[in-house]
Amino acid sequence: MKKLTRETEIVHGIHAEPVTSLDLVPPIHMTSTFKFQDVDQGADLFSGKRDGYIYTRLGNPTVDLLERKIAVLEGGESSAATASGMAAVAAVAMTLAAPGDNFVSCSTVYGGTFALFNTDLARFDIRARFISPRLSGIREEIEQRIDAKTRFLYVETPANPTLDIIDISLWADVAGFHGIPLVVDNTFASPYLQHPLALGADLVIHSATKYLGGHGDLIGGVIVGSDRMIRHIKTSYMKHFGPVMSPFNAWLILRGIKTLALRMARHSDSAFTIAERLSSHPRVAAVFYPGLPTHPGHMVARRQMKKYGGMIAFEVRGGIPAGKTVMNTVTLCTLAVSLGDCETLIQHPASMTHAVYSPAERRLAGISDGLIRLSVGLEHPDDIMGDLKQALDGIS
Repeated sequence: MKKLTRETEIVHGIHAEPVTSLDLVPPIHMTSTFKFQDVDQGADLFSGKRDGYIYTRLGNPTVDLLERKIAVLEGGESSAATASGMAAVAAVAMTLAAPGDNFVSCSTVYGGTFALFNTDLARFDIRARFISPRLSGIREEIEQRIDAKTRFLYVETPANPTLDIIDISLWADVAGFHGIPLVVDNTFASPYLQHPLALGADLVIHSATKYLGGHGDLIGGVIVGSDRMIRHIKTSYMKHFGPVMSPFNAWLILRGIKTLALRMARHSDSAFTIAERLSSHPRVAAVFYPGLPTHPGHMVARRQMKKYGGMIAFEVRGGIPAGKTVMNTVTLCTLAVSLGDCETLIQHPASMTHAVYSPAERRLAGISDGLIRLSVGLEHPDDIMGDLKQALDGIS
């Protein structure tokens, strides 16, 4: 059989072992523990002499199926499913670094990631060295932050919430030269739009809550990489810290993934249309969307993305008061954090998702006080833009 297209692979790809010949949809293995045939089998499973299931914290057929499917979609050898996107970030950082170590991260990342890096890991004497993705001479800037105790590089692209585009190949080249891994958060793009491993990254992270699940009804995360690295993360961190995904959430994500290609195409096409229209509205001061030729990272995005995603950031004239008017006046768009849902979501990063940044830290990350983040849903783009227009027109 010839190699499947990406769209078909998303729907089919990896399948579970059928419980009966009628299983089109894999069952949910909602069990905490598994029966042994006898004492010898149990002992062999615990010693590693045999493969099999012992306890869902250590492995579960439904979760394993999701892990194998995500690995295929990202082009990795293996993956680990976690209880949340933040659990995935923490698992990677705590596995790769030890007290006294440091790592280099873009300063523009999800607010929870920034708080983990800037505050929580510091309690374990693991230090983040932040770098603005907008600096000129970025390669040299990264090099200056690397020393003998630097254990990994970390980026999001497109970045949350500014939609900055990070050149994955460039960062991978620097990481490879120093013999350290590059970790890429691919949440905003999804495996349908971008493949960081193919561009030189070593580990890919997703908040599966977002586009992989796609329906705003679950929490989960995934890490994708080589068999060796994923095995290390599972045995040295996840096995005893226990941030594992529930079988039910794994099943929901497996269901959501089947429509990933269709959803991402619609999210992307609608976002492009809305970004163009927002750019010409007199109340809008700036629009940040990598699909626009005016975006500083447009050419890099063209090279490393299939489409440009469903996320838009924009600023309105009149600062925070005007932005509040827009967010309080929309009726179709929902004022809520998160992203990647079927519904369009709108929020204010400086006071919500990125409130953990100080004003100075937000300036370094390019997060202005008036920035609005829009997760474009699956509604008709004319209706979404109509709602935004009536809200923008209401600014006094």
